[in-house]
Order: sequence, then C-alpha cells, then structure tokens
Amino acid sequence: MQVTRGQISLFLCLLSCASSLGTRYTPDWASLDARPIPEWYDEVKFGIFVHWGVFSVPAFGSEWFWWYWKGAQNPNYIQFMTKNYPPGFSYTDFAPEFHAQFFDPDEMADIFEASGAKYVVLTNKHHEGFTNWGSPYSWNWNSVDNGPHRDLVADLGAAIRKRSLHYGLYNSLYEWFNPIYLSDKQSGFKTRDYVEKKAMPELYELVNRYKPDLIWSDGDWEAPDTYWNSTGFLAWLYNDSPVKDVVVTNDRWGLGCYCKHGGYYNCADKFTPGKLPDHKWEKCQSVDTISWGYRRNMKLSELMDLPSIIKDMVYVVALGGNYLLNVGPTSDGMIAPVFEERLRGIGAWLKVNGEAIYATKPWRVQAENATVPVWYTSKSSTVYAIFTSNPMQNSFTLSAPKTSNSTVVTLLGSPEPLKWAPLHSSGLIVLLPDLPFTPAENATVPVWYTSKSSTVYAIFTSNPMQNSFKLLTPKTSYNTVVTLLGNPEPLKWAPLQTSGLIVLLPDLPFTPADAWTLKLDEVA
Repeated sequence: MQVTRGQISLFLCLLSCASSLGTRYTPDWASLDARPIPEWYDEVKFGIFVHWGVFSVPAFGSEWFWWYWKGAQNPNYIQFMTKNYPPGFSYTDFAPEFHAQFFDPDEMADIFEASGAKYVVLTNKHHEGFTNWGSPYSWNWNSVDNGPHRDLVADLGAAIRKRSLHYGLYNSLYEWFNPIYLSDKQSGFKTRDYVEKKAMPELYELVNRYKPDLIWSDGDWEAPDTYWNSTGFLAWLYNDSPVKDVVVTNDRWGLGCYCKHGGYYNCADKFTPGKLPDHKWEKCQSVDTISWGYRRNMKLSELMDLPSIIKDMVYVVALGGNYLLNVGPTSDGMIAPVFEERLRGIGAWLKVNGEAIYATKPWRVQAENATVPVWYTSKSSTVYAIFTSNPMQNSFTLSAPKTSNSTVVTLLGSPEPLKWAPLHSSGLIVLLPDLPFTPAENATVPVWYTSKSSTVYAIFTSNPMQNSFKLLTPKTSYNTVVTLLGNPEPLKWAPLQTSGLIVLLPDLPFTPADAWTLKLDEVA
C-alpha cells in the first residue's frame, strides 16, 4: 500500500498531539515524585549560584544579616551597626543603597560562561523578602521600585539565555519579618493568609513571566507542605505551566520534604553523601565558605582555592550529582576579582577535561585509593579516571624480555622483589624504588643485557625518571586505549596480573587546578 504525503502529515500531527498531552500529575507526592527529571539537568553537571540582594549592601557576616541583627540579636552584628550607622537606622534603609550601578548583565554572563557552567541560578527573593524584579506583591520592596530601579531577574536572564545557558531562579517561600507570615506562624500555621496573598501568587507570576528552567525552592522548613500548598503548585507546574516539559525543581517544599520529595535532592546545604545516592542530587557550595552573599570582611583563607573546587566538583559528579557553585556579587553589581579568578580557572580546566564531566554517568566503581586518589566517571564504553595530585612514581620499561607468572624482578643491592607488569605485547614495566646514588652513572639511557642460566640482567646507565600511574579497578583488553585528556597520543600501559593497569605518564602539563584525566577506551 502506498502511503501519501497527507497521511504522513496526519500521522505526525497525531503523534505530536499525543506527545503534547503527556502524563498528568496529581497534587500528591506519589504522583509528583514519579515525574522523571528532564534530561538536560543531568547532562549539564555544573552551574553557578548567585546570591544577591539588599544584604549585599552591609556586606558583613552573611546574607542572613537582617536575621542575625534583629532576630537573633547577635552581638557582632549589633556592634557593627552601632559603630557604622546612626541610631534608628533600619534594615529597609539599606535598600536605596543597593544601586547595582556597575551591573552589566552581559559582562556577568560572560564570566559565568567562561567558567564552563551550563546553568545559572539567581536569587529572585531571599528570606529578607526583597524581590529582584518588580513584584506586584512586594510593593516598594523590590528592585524596580527601590534600589537599582531595574528588573535584575529579566536583565540577567536575557544575557544568560543569549549564551544558551539554562536559567533558574532561587525563591524563598518564607520571609523573616513579613507580618502576614508571622501571623500565620502565630496561629500554628492554621491560617494561610501569607500563602494565599503573597507566596503562591508571587511564585505563579514568577513562572509565567520569566519561564525559568529551574526553581530552587528554600525557606520551607518552618511549616509543612500542606501549609505551602506545594503539591498543588507543583502539579500546575508540571501539567500546565509554560515550562512544564523542561522545568526542574529541588526538594525544599515543606518541613520534612527535603531528601524525600520533589525533583532532585539538595538535602542540607553543602550536602556530601558518603556513597552513590539512588536519586539525582545536587551539592550547593560557596566559594566563600562562610557566606553565600558577598562579604566585605571575607579573608583569603576563608575562600576555596581552585584545586579544592575541582576536587569537590569531581567528587560530586563521580557520585552522580550536579555541582552548583555560589558567588555573591557586590551591591554595585560586580563579581569580585577573586571570584572571577576562581570561575575562569574552572573554565580553563573544563576546556581540557570537560568530556570527563559533562553528560557522564557514575561508573561501577566511583573511586579508588591507589597510588593517589582516583575518581571515575563514564560515558558509553569510555571510562575517565580523574586524579587530583601528580603520582610521581618512577617506572622503567623493558621491551625485550618475555615474562611468565614465575618472573621475579629485583634491583641489585636491594633484596626486596620489585612490582612489575607485563606489557600487552611483550616486555614489562617495573616500578622502581628511589635509586641509590652511584658515581658510575652515565648520561645516556641505553639498557645492556647479560645473562646467567635462567637469569637476565638489565643494566641501565641513567635514572629513567619515567612516571607511572597504577589503576586497580579497570579490566583491560587488547583493544584498550589510554590517553591523557589534552594530549592526543596514546599512552603505553600494562595490565596488572588480576585487574587494573599501569600507565606510563608523559610529563604532566602544569595546571593551577592540580587535576588531570586519563581516558580509558574499551575497559570494563
């Protein structure tokens, strides 16, 4: 039977319509938790978190400045205000000083893109309640009516999306000192005026207006999800919102929800699991280990250096997580040079090693502690071994001898047998100890052989100083190919007697990140 073009068009239309109907989710956790997390999120792996608000004006202590000053009555914050501001100065008086006069969204987006991040999450509203957009539910306590007098959410979002990065928004459900919220709290959350008049209308408007790819919910922990009507909102978000097919959410939707309900799991801040979780997760981490917002009183010793960031990211990705790294802009709208330096350093490392991070999956073994710690990621039939210090282990290759299981190798003058491995064609790699000094050393590198009965002597006249690296877990075959990312030449390697291999390393290129990646094709 001949199929006409019209029939094909009709079939494609019906297929498209069926696809658009999709799955309908009901407002309960059993249904909502069954929604698959959109694929883009697992592939991107690395994002930038941006904590920015009125707290960037005092820029002291933490982004929880208002709470520590007026809520917790912390003496350090009280003393700071007494010394630097006149009596009667209120937190709301900081808002007009939130100028953002140097904020160039394209310049900021360029820095984020240069970091290698694939998504950016901006604080739409922190617990102070100030919105970085002209919320009609936050009159005069927003960035359009006050402070910068511009829509920061829209401006940065346009620049981010221009660079094909995903754009997400952080939103605090509660507000420390909102009188309507405090009234609901006083009732034991039996009334829901704040949710119905402020929190949910604002969240719906935020989604409809800015269409975020990700919603990073927070500030949920004082009240249950039934107070917030979280399941009702998420059912709308997944079924009928303009971002229903792409939006990703986290797990902070009510007291007791985190690490249990929602989209991916944040669990606690800076969550660091000890083993591979069985659910998609994310670690949020700040370059400034003390605060998420910008602090004028931060010290260099309190900041993560580049090697620490890379180690943290590699650990997270090897265990199947995403890494969301935070920087806090100044009230002027600038990314501090020390933060920019860290971000550009990450990007430089990812330019070489990114294929071992982006779109990877956890391997059957996530880590091993061999000569140096190694973290594994995988992609199809390729395994990546990422090591975060130079192994500096000397080895020596002999191409001629044919070995057997009975072969024993020793260094004359040292009674201990040496570790060795047969090359996959012929010959062997020997792991050498620190060679004793001898004045007879020659400047050449040849090897001379002599023999006696069943013993062969290999005499070398120069310290070979060839670095090797031992991996215990991969199972090799004759088709295995090993390369160092950034270097196209295949490396010499030898299988260990049970499983694993020894790789002869070239001189490792300098990197401020102190991390390198071996790419292993055709291993199990």
